[in-house]
Amino acid sequence: MIKPYTEINKRIKSGDVVVVNAEEMIEIVKNRGIKVAAEEIDVVTTGTFGPMCSSGAFLNFGHSDPPIKFEHLWLNDVHAYHGNAAVDCYIGVTRMADIRPFEYGGGHVIEDLIAGKSIRLRGNSYTTDCYPLAKVDTEFTIDDLNQAILCNPRNAYQRYACAVNSTDRILYTYMGKLLPNYGNAHYSGSGCLNPLCNDPDYETIGFGTRIFLGGGVGYVIGEGTQHNPINNYGSLFVKGDLKQMISEYLKGVNYEKYGTSMFVGLGIPIPILNENLARKTASKDEEIFTDVVDYGVPRRDRPILKKVSYKELKSGYIELYDNKIKCSSLSSLFYARKIANELKKWIEDGIFFLNPPAEPLPKETEYKPMKQTSELKFVKDLKRTAVICYEDCDIKTVAEKIITQNMNHIVITDRENHLKGIVTSFDVTKAIAEEKTNLKEIITTRVIITTDNEPIEVAGRKMKLNDISALPVIDENNKVIGIITSEELMQN
Repeated sequence: MIKPYTEINKRIKSGDVVVVNAEEMIEIVKNRGIKVAAEEIDVVTTGTFGPMCSSGAFLNFGHSDPPIKFEHLWLNDVHAYHGNAAVDCYIGVTRMADIRPFEYGGGHVIEDLIAGKSIRLRGNSYTTDCYPLAKVDTEFTIDDLNQAILCNPRNAYQRYACAVNSTDRILYTYMGKLLPNYGNAHYSGSGCLNPLCNDPDYETIGFGTRIFLGGGVGYVIGEGTQHNPINNYGSLFVKGDLKQMISEYLKGVNYEKYGTSMFVGLGIPIPILNENLARKTASKDEEIFTDVVDYGVPRRDRPILKKVSYKELKSGYIELYDNKIKCSSLSSLFYARKIANELKKWIEDGIFFLNPPAEPLPKETEYKPMKQTSELKFVKDLKRTAVICYEDCDIKTVAEKIITQNMNHIVITDRENHLKGIVTSFDVTKAIAEEKTNLKEIITTRVIITTDNEPIEVAGRKMKLNDISALPVIDENNKVIGIITSEELMQN
């Protein structure tokens, strides 16, 4: 060890501390070497600002008169969890408002709360002898609360997968809107500024580490949920006082046709205790890699298409299958830098001191998928043979097949069995009524499809969202290998 925490904190107190952010540290090590950097630099600051869906807040309202024990409660029409004590609640950022789903959620409530806005509280109770009040409808601000604690069970992800979409339809995901046929790519994280990329072995980050959180002071209180350090997917469990925080660093957000979340600003100071930490805090974007993952495959073991560096991601494009794909970040590099620099100023001004972790974070945690005791069925388990007509058939031929095969959906293909469209019995009935004879006039060419390995719940959701009753089943070459209808799903 070159210098201990006590020496660094003495330098902070005296105003002699040397602090740089992680991007500046890269240049210092490049120009002056690891040994000199370790001796001269005391602290390296980091930052990240992105969507943290595993976030929320514990709130205590104080007792009403007469008292109430909440059974259900809503904050600005967002249902909050009551199952703590009588007037405590936990509001999660992904919980959507009952009245404005997909537009407003728990993350927006937290942002409005720390911005000083008035929040409507509605609640009801089953009543007891000691809690006789049955209903509350009131308003409060953050100053009216006894405690308001930001609590994020999973934050500061070490890295994120880069998401792409191989299907022929738009996907609406927590990684944003993914365009069909690899039309775009989305990633998150600040790369070389990311806290866990600067101390991946948790030499200085552990239980009790003091951090920048939401514009105030917070603490690491353990490893995050789904902590997976073996595969470089570490995460942190953090908390902090919402009354110290500012809405600039906590932003409610909504994702089109997916739901709500909240952007959380987080920064961690890395004390340069030794040369090894000097080396790690100088990690460059081109040395930090993540996976390009196909979100068009709806299962947990989505195929990894390639490895890509954060340097390539930040360039705005990635190379995939000899194509250049536009790449965008869901997180803010601007705010990540701002957080790292604000934390740097706090330390230089002597108002933020470093503390050694009381206990290190685990480095060998095994990440396990959900145990499923019921059998999961896939499209291949329920599909039936598709009734097919070629695209050069006439409407009469299609009508005859509907009658003889007792099938409401006729799949249209070319002679090599490639999908070209679909026709329903209603389409044919309408065409005959309008005296149409050309099949091309009634074919639906923009077809929602499925594959053998898609879970039937996903197939059913596609039908419901698109108000249709059948999905052609295709293989990897866009050839029709069957069909699944709402009838098969209802019988399951």
